[in-house]
Amino acid sequence: MDAEKLQEVLRRHRLWLKNEDDGERANLAGADLAGAGLYGADLHGADLRGADLCGAGLYRTNLRGANLRGAELRGADLSGANLGKADLRGAALRGADLCGADLCGADLCGADLCGAE
Repeated sequence: MDAEKLQEVLRRHRLWLKNEDDGERANLAGADLAGAGLYGADLHGADLRGADLCGAGLYRTNLRGANLRGAELRGADLSGANLGKADLRGAALRGADLCGADLCGADLCGADLCGAE
């Protein structure tokens, strides 16, 4: 996904979170976001099922309640991220940095956490 399209999805998601006109929940299911810099983004409740987020910068990103089922998060920087109540079933988190991440209530059933911090 190109940077311009991603920024538009994030903009509309922010509006959706505020219940404003033209708001739309972020649907990034299956998106190629490998290496993307999403530091501090608010993706609360976003759909990221099966997205490729390998090596993505997700430091302090709000992913609370996000659907990350089957997402590729190998080597992603999730330090300080809010993953509370996120669906991470079957997600690949091999080598991901989860230092300081909030995983309270997250579903990690079948997730690959091999080598994750």
